[in-house]
Amino acid sequence: MLKIRLMGTKNDIKWFERILKRQPKVAVTEFSELYRNKGTNRYYRAYAEVHKANVKENK
Repeated sequence: MLKIRLMGTKNDIKWFERILKRQPKVAVTEFSELYRNKGTNRYYRAYAEVHKANVKENK
């Protein structure tokens, strides 16, 4: 499992979210809302949690 922090414009983050969700080897389990970065109106951040698709995790 990976936790990923994405930073960029709203369009860039949404674009990358669509790419992640289309990948057959990646299962996106969570994708947060957009948060505005302090000191700028242009850049935002979002958090994603992804797993390898079709793979059982050992706990």
